Amino acid sequence: MRSVRLVQLGHALQDVEIAMPKIGPADVLVRVAACGICHSDAHYRAGISPIAHLPVTLGHEVAGTVESVGQEVDAFRPADRVCVHYLAHCGVCDFCLRGNEQFCPEVQMIGKHRDGGYAEFIKVPARSVFALPDEIVFAQGAIMMCSSATALHALNKAHIKPGESVAIFGFGGLGYSALQLARAMDCGAIYVVEVNPAKLAASAALGAIPISATAGDPVQQIRDAAAGKGVDVSIELVGTTVTMGQAVRCLGFSGRAMIVALSRESMSFLPYAELINKEAEVIGVSDHLASELPALMRYAQSGKLTFPESALRFVDLDAAQINAALDALETSTDHVRTVIVPGS
Repeated sequence: MRSVRLVQLGHALQDVEIAMPKIGPADVLVRVAACGICHSDAHYRAGISPIAHLPVTLGHEVAGTVESVGQEVDAFRPADRVCVHYLAHCGVCDFCLRGNEQFCPEVQMIGKHRDGGYAEFIKVPARSVFALPDEIVFAQGAIMMCSSATALHALNKAHIKPGESVAIFGFGGLGYSALQLARAMDCGAIYVVEVNPAKLAASAALGAIPISATAGDPVQQIRDAAAGKGVDVSIELVGTTVTMGQAVRCLGFSGRAMIVALSRESMSFLPYAELINKEAEVIGVSDHLASELPALMRYAQSGKLTFPESALRFVDLDAAQINAALDALETSTDHVRTVIVPGS
């Protein structure tokens, strides 16, 4: 089957023909209909988040149809519309039983530790497969498996409350989802910090207060707009020293800074002025949980979470097109997500 694989860190992905995956008794073989290109994939290609075993097929935002199932699988049948949780986990350890499968000692992330969705087919354990409602198109179903799910997890970890204000740093796929989900949770003012004018305009169209990082200090702009109080929650989706620091400094009393983006960079802050004196918190966000996906589906089914085609770009299962999309993520794109659609 066709696949696009990472063969050497720091080098372009390659078109590779590989054998069709052989499923085990508890596995599902999924024909990939759509696979999102996440900024994390660019980090994996560059070696920012190390990958131990190469070559590997990238791609962890996957939706498609069931091709076949193992003999122990009775929840799915061929032709079922499905989306794929990004982790293959044991299901029986203490972490898995508590719903924190991202810390499972045997966990494997698809598209990093095992082959992912930059291919015609993907093999995954049945416990990692979720039914995709008919109302949700494959491209959105794929994007939701990381962009939206991680944004929802960040808001859940922040214990967001109705009426609370939010600052979102970065408006790619995660930021686009975070804004819509924050609105669905009845948040108050939502500020979006960006350098890209097209993305600032898109955030304003969705009801956010755009903050241009090129027009002055975003922290001061947010404080001015918030009558000097700062925000209750910030969500950092860029991963630079500058933006991580800004996410902390823009907080008000009892504020929570959610650090989401992968980064090689460090962050610093003044403990007394920026944390202790405000009883602020800095919280790491490790991807998302399978238990959060049903609620995410409901947001999409109700129309509170959408990804119109105008916000997306589509490429074929082709190394040159995918590498170009990954290259574009290193700067900034006007659209929020690129999606691989085999045969497009």
